[in-house]
Amino acid sequence: VQLQASGGGLVQAGGSLRLSCAASGRTFSSYAMGWFRQAPGKEREFVAAISWSGGTTRYTDSVKGRFTISRDNAKNTMYLQMNSLKPEDTAVYYCTAGPNMATVGRSWGHGTLVTVSS
Repeated sequence: VQLQASGGGLVQAGGSLRLSCAASGRTFSSYAMGWFRQAPGKEREFVAAISWSGGTTRYTDSVKGRFTISRDNAKNTMYLQMNSLKPEDTAVYYCTAGPNMATVGRSWGHGTLVTVSS
């Protein structure tokens, strides 16, 4: 599966953005999907994941209650709705895919930059 993230940009603290991840291939609906991010000077970290059906989601603690991951299998697209953004959310965000939630970081697309100003 090939992945392309979009929707990044510059936003003020407290604002919102929605990232999208378009996937190619007819097997999109069989993959678990995820988002990772990498802030300047830091290692990549897990942000959120969603099962193939959308019925199970998982988030890192720092984004719980602020970010929502979702997917539309009919459109081969995954989303990350980000609300109440903080400067520490500034990073390049990557969408990923894998056979299940435990291996959601197997395939990576190009990232999209999110910058949150204070």
